[in-house]
Amino acid sequence: MRPRLPATKLKPAAAPPRRPPPPPAAARLLSTAAPPSDPCHLQQQQQQQQQQLDLDDHIGRGDLTRARHLFDRMPDPDARAYNSLIRAYSWRGPAHAAGALVLYAAMLRDARCPPNKYTFPFVLKACSALQDLRAGRAIHRHAARAGLHADLFVCTALIDLYMKCARFVPAAAVFHAMPARDAVAWNAMLAGYALHGMYHHALECLLRMQEGCASLRPNASTLVALLPLLAQQSALCQGKSVHAYSVRASLHDKDGVLVGTALLDMYAKCGELLYARRVFEAMPIRNDVTWSAIIGGFVVCGRMTEAFGLFKDMLAQGLGFLSPTSVASALRACASLADLHIGKQLHVLLAKSGLHSDLTAGNSLLSMYAKAGLIDEATALFDEMAAKDTVSYSALVSGYVQNGMADAAFLIFRKMQACNVQPDVATMVSLIPACAHLAALQHGKCSHGSVIVRGMAPETSICNALMDMYAKCGRIDLSRQIFDVMPARDIVSWNTMIAGYGIHGLGKEATALFLDMNNHACEPDGVTFICLISACSHSGLVTEGKRWFHMMAHKYGITPRMEHYISMVDLLARGGFLDEAYQFIQSMPMKADVRVWGALLAACRVHKNIVLGKQVARMIQKLGPEGTGNFVLLSNMFSAAGRFDEAAEVRIIQKEKGFKKSPGCSWIEINGSLHAFIGGDRSHPRSPEIYQELDNILVDINKLGYQADTSFVLQDLEEEEKEKALLYHSEKLAIAFGVLTLSEDKTIFVTKNLRVCGDCHTVIKYMSLVRRRDIIVRDANRFHHFKNGQCSCGDFW
Repeated sequence: MRPRLPATKLKPAAAPPRRPPPPPAAARLLSTAAPPSDPCHLQQQQQQQQQQLDLDDHIGRGDLTRARHLFDRMPDPDARAYNSLIRAYSWRGPAHAAGALVLYAAMLRDARCPPNKYTFPFVLKACSALQDLRAGRAIHRHAARAGLHADLFVCTALIDLYMKCARFVPAAAVFHAMPARDAVAWNAMLAGYALHGMYHHALECLLRMQEGCASLRPNASTLVALLPLLAQQSALCQGKSVHAYSVRASLHDKDGVLVGTALLDMYAKCGELLYARRVFEAMPIRNDVTWSAIIGGFVVCGRMTEAFGLFKDMLAQGLGFLSPTSVASALRACASLADLHIGKQLHVLLAKSGLHSDLTAGNSLLSMYAKAGLIDEATALFDEMAAKDTVSYSALVSGYVQNGMADAAFLIFRKMQACNVQPDVATMVSLIPACAHLAALQHGKCSHGSVIVRGMAPETSICNALMDMYAKCGRIDLSRQIFDVMPARDIVSWNTMIAGYGIHGLGKEATALFLDMNNHACEPDGVTFICLISACSHSGLVTEGKRWFHMMAHKYGITPRMEHYISMVDLLARGGFLDEAYQFIQSMPMKADVRVWGALLAACRVHKNIVLGKQVARMIQKLGPEGTGNFVLLSNMFSAAGRFDEAAEVRIIQKEKGFKKSPGCSWIEINGSLHAFIGGDRSHPRSPEIYQELDNILVDINKLGYQADTSFVLQDLEEEEKEKALLYHSEKLAIAFGVLTLSEDKTIFVTKNLRVCGDCHTVIKYMSLVRRRDIIVRDANRFHHFKNGQCSCGDFW
């Protein structure tokens, strides 16, 4: 149980946080200069004062380029000039912080003006921005030699540096050695703990702050540091206590925007959008961060329509509130709502507002185009981006994989490595499915090695992706190994493993895992039952599948969706219970869509039930076939019945509607290289050998009684031509190449983009027997493990 944050211990706030005092005035610094009676010294003094004023003016306007140019032209810059520019660089964040360190190094070389108590806090702030621990430790030693080891401002800057670099022991040592501590020092400790998610340490620090000194009270900075941690921990009760304290301490009056924004962000991340909206509406002043927080909160909670409504309200207040973060949230809403029209309008708005070059905004646009399937637009935007980071590459890799362009995803990943951009967890979670899509086991193993080297292997999302990849690459044993050793499992982990067993025809193992899932107190969801029923379908476990469908609603309270009904029709139809499947569809509480009827039509084709197939075909024609698959099923149905005219008519309609049938394609990975084959294709460099091997195999299997099943030839050809057409299907070519290339102890693993036809299935069984090879084929439906003339599917697929 989390320790509660007692509201009664939060006392009225003290003064707002302070910054280090500015350096002494120029006149004071120059008070020891030459006597005013010397005109040369007077002129030099006035020139130095004017240069300092000009330097301050450039810094005040944010023009660091001119400020640095002026500084470099100063003949004898004093400590104040150094400190002013170091301070300016350090306050501009990581992009400019290195300039502060360069100036500090120059100051060390300038014997006339060594670093002083005004220098160290800001140069340490620069180290903190860069998280440059090595430089920070060196500067710590310099400050100690200068006798400033107990200075309040120097110590606070050191605490901030060590905390941001996750060096908690030296931070605590500096803190406890301080002779006096103010609210800023306490806040630096608390903010450091909060930054690293150290919930209990942060709360303990807060309580000690109030108990240690009666004059110290949590201020706005304290709350702004603490509230994100409470949101991360979903500590709503403590968050409400902080809210109550902020009202009692009148912090909304003094720092309303900061505190209000942190509060509404906390409520939104805890899922309490009503409270977040109330805080937002009560704020008299809002800035771009406030708008970004409320819009982002609604997006995170999946309330995309309302999020976009808030974005429109923000624009109505003026473009001054527009920020890369708010645009990123709006673009995410557009992607979720599939509203590309508005997304493109936002792209134009970004260009007009000058934010189009911002990396955050660019990444959001890239992600929107990629998720919408507009890969050409995403690629063009990626190429135009002046700066790219890990998020940019990850978004494009993910887009390529989601749109079936796995080979392009690998090319982008290689480009990412060549540009020395380091992948993160999101990158690898996007890339690993590309290995699964191509069934590229060697690439998948390389990716696995990469995540181990980078320390990502324990991540749950990485483990889930690896399990899916190994299952789809034919290594269900490796999937189970990862599942057994992963530190933490979520519902996706269980579903992935059950689905993996399903596609390998291991329905009993899938069922056993589901029962084990209950023993681990993990509640199944709707996806779990889709995977489970599908696993039963691929294993012919009709009775078990029907039982799980019944228990889903009655025991687990999950209302069946269309996907569950599709799985049930597939279960019954594959098992040969075609009439029962038809009656099941008729009894559905919702109108069956084309996918449901398509599952039954596919089974009618397999079981050669032409009468029922015609009825189902009429239903599909009435609803309107969606996509190429149902057109192909209809055409194949008529062709198998010898009704070639009607099959041709279906293909004409298919062409008119713009649907193209994907050609059958099979590929095999040899030594990390993929070799693809299309039926009858002779473009491979070793085609003569491959075709000769197939002819030899045909001779051998004919001796064992093989007869070609020409019903799988869908053109009106002579019988001999049909046999030739069957022999050179793509999967047979790929397997023949594997026989020629791989040693006898190696398993031949082939992937096909379509369902394996019945004749090929028979031939491959014979091939495994006459060539004494283990062969695995992954088709569009499942895995087939061929060995000694038998298939793991039991001729049920």
